[in-house]
Amino acid sequence: MTLAKLVNPGKHYPLGATFDGSGTNFALFSANATKVELCLFDNVTETELSRVELTEYTDEVWHGYLPQIQPGTLYGYRVHGPYEPHNGHRFNPAKLLLDPYAKQLNKSFTWSERHYGFDINSCAQDLMIDNNDNAACMPKCVVVEPFDGLNNAVTVNDNETIIYEAHVKGFTKLNPTVPVEMRGTFKGLAQPSVINYFKDLGVTSVELLPIHGFFDESFALEKDLKNYWGYNSIAFFAPEPRYCQQQDLTEFQQMVDAFHQAGMQVILDVVYNHTAEGNHMGPTYSFKGIDNASYYRLEAEDKRFYINHSGCGNTLNLAHPRVLQLVMDSLRYWVEVMGIDGFRFDLAPILGRQDLQGNDNFYGHSSFFAALRQDPVLAHVKLIAEPWDIGHGGYQLGQFPGNWYEWNDRYRDAVRRFWRGEDNMIAEFARRLHGSGDIFEHHGRRPYASVNVVTTHDGYTLHDLVTFEQRHNQANGEQNRDGHKSNFSRNYGVEGETTNANINKIRKQQKRNILATLFLSQGTPMLLAGDERNNSQYGNNNAYCQDNEITWLNWDKQDEQQVHFVQQLIKLRKQHPLLNRLNYQHGQQVSAKTGLPDISWFNCHGEAMDESNWHNKALKSFAMMLADTNNNKTANVANDDALLIIFNAHDVACNFQLPNLPGNWSQIINTADSKADITNTLIDSTLLSVAAFSCSVLTYSQNDTQGIQ
Repeated sequence: MTLAKLVNPGKHYPLGATFDGSGTNFALFSANATKVELCLFDNVTETELSRVELTEYTDEVWHGYLPQIQPGTLYGYRVHGPYEPHNGHRFNPAKLLLDPYAKQLNKSFTWSERHYGFDINSCAQDLMIDNNDNAACMPKCVVVEPFDGLNNAVTVNDNETIIYEAHVKGFTKLNPTVPVEMRGTFKGLAQPSVINYFKDLGVTSVELLPIHGFFDESFALEKDLKNYWGYNSIAFFAPEPRYCQQQDLTEFQQMVDAFHQAGMQVILDVVYNHTAEGNHMGPTYSFKGIDNASYYRLEAEDKRFYINHSGCGNTLNLAHPRVLQLVMDSLRYWVEVMGIDGFRFDLAPILGRQDLQGNDNFYGHSSFFAALRQDPVLAHVKLIAEPWDIGHGGYQLGQFPGNWYEWNDRYRDAVRRFWRGEDNMIAEFARRLHGSGDIFEHHGRRPYASVNVVTTHDGYTLHDLVTFEQRHNQANGEQNRDGHKSNFSRNYGVEGETTNANINKIRKQQKRNILATLFLSQGTPMLLAGDERNNSQYGNNNAYCQDNEITWLNWDKQDEQQVHFVQQLIKLRKQHPLLNRLNYQHGQQVSAKTGLPDISWFNCHGEAMDESNWHNKALKSFAMMLADTNNNKTANVANDDALLIIFNAHDVACNFQLPNLPGNWSQIINTADSKADITNTLIDSTLLSVAAFSCSVLTYSQNDTQGIQ
């Protein structure tokens, strides 16, 4: 008896391939298809064994149940319908398509021109259908056996979160503590030596660059390059096969479990704004051939063309309820089954482009945000936005719902510009130190909403930020025209590496300044992997396509002093609640013990900053004082009454008059100290010499209960 005769009606929910212990139910959404065929393949040769038509059609879902289909079965779809690009339809049954709900892919992607749904040799371009079968070079979906979800989630208070951005392969590929066969994989990242590294560093949450199944772009492969970062997703439920050692789904779950056992969270960088299928001249892998008109935003005048808010050729249509369902189901799967603690959303304004009038404008109460807020699974995980896209009105920093964190590029630019010595920066720099209240303090939002970034995967590393003034992206094959132009970097006299001792000294000091600023600022600090150990990309500030030594962390380039400095900074931040306040402070609350306001600002004369100081374009030195107005001490918390943080971006030393208070000052950080140690040195003078391009942190403890004189 053929499989076609054995197929039962099955159910239209849940979508995807669902094994029930006896057989498998297949369900695929397509509102515009005329016929759907399920294709089954040999597990070894990947030869197509049979095609089964799914004749049942319920609520725009094609479905059927095959009682003999077991876990491990390879499958894909062929979807029939009109090939009418001008009407938004690109059905082509010659193309094997991935199930949008596939939980596993059997192998990594192989590029072929057969993936194009149109005749690339025709002068009609994408208007002429191509009949070449692409199954031989297409990864296959795998029917998986359901397994228990991970239920040992780690909770980290919002204001105590410290994020570390890392790449699965890049972090482990050259790591000598990871077994060779595990390098570049989830198993490698789960090794005790790696977990202990993160734990010793002190971070609370590791944010991984995209691990959803993604494909390499043809233009990169033609230049013998790859999509390294992974922002080219196509399988929103399946982990990328290249990161699996043995193509075992539990490898990812075991990795998350290892982090949880160590008390750390795992956050995924996710790409729900576009897919790997590109624009009208792009390939057909899944959505484009299943129901192009439903899954993508298309131009109203001619649906042949795609709205491109992502810059990657297409934009997912989250205004469609089935596409919104896909994203929500995907997010829940990664939380409930895989144990993920949060998500960073790439080009997040795209997800909210649906205002009350149905226009393509960003709306903070769109269906996507509303669905997240009411979802009992997702309402409690960390949600982080990259708050910009390339569409109209695409810059939305500070405009996301109140429970979201947001990457803060204004913090990044202010810190870079201040420390490289630009004029007229102290007011902007102070606002960023304060947690960017001018951007986020509305509708009950808190300082932690600002994810303070100075470096990320996209751009220079910290070492390169003080080593290069020009981008060096020649290896990308785009004549060095790609990547950011405005990096606000400085090389201090020589472009690139040098043996000049004076230049290297100031570079190391500036790295300490930037790191200190990051962990002393209000908000949520995010550290780029390798910045604690002087990792370099050799001046490449757009290394998205470099899957090699340019992007893999160089573990031979060790700087124990800097690693130790970062460890101490994180420990300091955890010990001093003044550095991670839950609410914005404006100098209005006063300590009953010391009489000090919760926050205040001083010039080098020990006087409160006035308007003339803030508007002095040449001024590059000032101090921020954070005072304890709570006075309720708890265990493992420092007992000082205030912290005074002095910043000097002048190229000469500055004599700083300490505020006249009846107590003791102790210096705990001096970034001009090459040892990079956090100490507790009692200051016996009211005048402190602060070196050029340096930061000093002092603690204040009152020994006079009468308050300020």
